[in-house]
Amino acid sequence: MPTGNVSATRMELTGLKRKLKTARRGHKLLKDKRDELMKQFLEIVSENKSLRERVETGIARMHAAFTVAAAESGTGVIEEALMVPKTEGVLYTESKNILSVSVPVFKYEIRATVDRPVGSAEDEEDIYPYGFAFTTPELETAVREAKALLKDMMLLARAEKTAQLLADEIEKTRRRVNALEYIMIPDFESKIREITIKLDENDRGNLSRLMKVKDMMLEKARAAAE
Repeated sequence: MPTGNVSATRMELTGLKRKLKTARRGHKLLKDKRDELMKQFLEIVSENKSLRERVETGIARMHAAFTVAAAESGTGVIEEALMVPKTEGVLYTESKNILSVSVPVFKYEIRATVDRPVGSAEDEEDIYPYGFAFTTPELETAVREAKALLKDMMLLARAEKTAQLLADEIEKTRRRVNALEYIMIPDFESKIREITIKLDENDRGNLSRLMKVKDMMLEKARAAAE
């Protein structure tokens, strides 16, 4: 690998060795981070698959119940019955850190739209904004299925967004690991070898010159003694 212009000095060699040590340590840390991110990602993907299956099954049941209710009572009756809801959902968004990745956390609560204590048991159970005299049991089933789906849909949205963010971070970390492993570390090693070879050659050259100077001085000393 070409190393470019390198100053063959011991100071440069020391600096490169320090950089190589740092690069190797960073490479190990990034590999550990990548492996842990993959572990977290696979767990989220598994959770996402389970949630998606539950949500799709629930949506199918809810749609079937609404279809039957509309067929028995008529679309106009259904729309009138659901026109004014008795409760409302409030979604709160937060975030948490997973290996330097900020992922969303969703929380929600059901509030009454009339003057009753918020979060009471009555609010949780009495979700039907209509009387039961002119509606069918299928509509009640559909509304209850819709309420049951709310939590799973929220969890599914969180899982999918988290999986997307983790996948992006895994790709970034993988590129950094590859850059260190295949470019920076080999380049530092190559430069260190090149400088070491040059310094060894210089040392041998200096030693050879010193030996010649020593021989010349000894020769002069012998000549002067004679």
